[in-house]
Order: sequence, then C-alpha cells, then structure tokens
Amino acid sequence: MNLLLLAVALGLAGASPLPDSKVCQPHSRPWQVYIHSERSSCSGALINQWWIVTSFDCAPIPYSSFASLGEHDVTVEEGTEQHIQIVEVIRHSPYRSPFHSLALVRLAEPAHLDQHIKPIPLPTRCPQPGETCYVSGWGFTDPNQYEADQYLKCLTVPVVEDQTCRDALPEFVYWSVGMVCAGQNNTDNCLNDNGSVMVCDGQLQGVQWIKNGCRDPNNPSVYTKLCLYTNWIRQVIGSSTPTTTRATRRVTP
Repeated sequence: MNLLLLAVALGLAGASPLPDSKVCQPHSRPWQVYIHSERSSCSGALINQWWIVTSFDCAPIPYSSFASLGEHDVTVEEGTEQHIQIVEVIRHSPYRSPFHSLALVRLAEPAHLDQHIKPIPLPTRCPQPGETCYVSGWGFTDPNQYEADQYLKCLTVPVVEDQTCRDALPEFVYWSVGMVCAGQNNTDNCLNDNGSVMVCDGQLQGVQWIKNGCRDPNNPSVYTKLCLYTNWIRQVIGSSTPTTTRATRRVTP
C-alpha cells in the first residue's frame, strides 16, 4: 500500500506521470495508418494493400508524404513499421463542398500484410443510433490541446440520432446526409487528429469530419458516413489500382 501511495504521489508531482487511459493497446488497430510529411500529420485506415481512406482535411500531398503502417509510438522505430511513399490522392468531388469530406490515398507499392498491418473491411450496413463504436488516431483528447501525440489513442463512443447531431452543429456548418455523429455527455468526444478512424462491429464506418466534441466536450463529433460511399470507393479502386507492381524503394522518413 505504501508503495502504491508513493507512486501516486510521484505521478501527481510530475516525477513519474501516470499512464493515459486513452492510449490504445499497442498494435490493436492494425489498419490504422499514420500519414505524415515535414509539415503535418494525421491518420487514416488501410482498406487493402494499396489504398487508405481518410478525410478531406487529412488528404496529403503526393510524393511529399509518407504512410507509416504498423505504428503505435510514432517517435521510435518499434520494428513493426512499413514506411511507404504516397503517390496518388483522390478527393471525393465536389471538392470541399459542405456535403462531402473524403479522400482515397494510394501507396507507391503494396503494403506487406502481417499481424501488425491488416486492412479493415468497408461497411456492409450503416451504423445505428445507440451502437457502440471505437475511434482511434494520433492526437490529444483534451479539448484545449491541438498538437499531435506520440501514441495512438482510442475512444469508445455511441452513435447518436441525426437530429441530435444537427442540433449540436455550429450555425455555419451545413448538415449533410453524408454525416454520422458519435459521442454524448458522459463519454470522451474529442480526438484532435484529422482523419481519425471510427470502427463499428469490425467495419470502417467513419473518418473524422468535424471535431465538434473538441469545441464543446458535451457535443458529439462528426464523421463521414462511409456506408454511403462504398460504391464510389470501389469504383476508384477498380479504375486506379496498378495492374503490375513496379520496383520501388521503401524509404524511412
């Protein structure tokens, strides 16, 4: 008991910080991708060996950005990572309309799938109000922080009714049928990572659109309702995936 009290005291004093309960179990989200360049970072979800789904705000610059797969702590090499250059970015059009926020990212070479790197299935149905979902990404969960974080974070959130989402949106934000909201008063609704991923029942159901829960922790955050975009995603993948693999060099940025 004395040792426990000492550890708590040291943690409160800052000498030995207590662990963040929102840090994911390492490598428990093998589909999560860290997208980064010299100037920015965000995340997305691997849906097959070539392609990543992310938000409009996360859409990187081709040939200047990398996708790091198999990541947990982005400040160290853990031996599980693959760093692959991004060569193509396709945004859902009309670009940056109030009704869409979605982008597909293609890798320079196919990822090698293993226990640390696995794609997430696209949705076969839409998420339902009250359903429990899981959001993950690299970023602070404190509404007053805006920097990226070194560890992958995980939140558990419920899907809410569309009307609840509409009522919580700022006046300058248009409601779209392409939106789905998750979070409520007694949950953690903020993850400051453009492109953070929402998974429900083992399927990719959303990428972060509006961090409404970071504006006000009582509000749900908004995600792209990916169940409405599966046909578009499959069409892009079918028409843009290379039929042959050219020799490319994997670079560690």
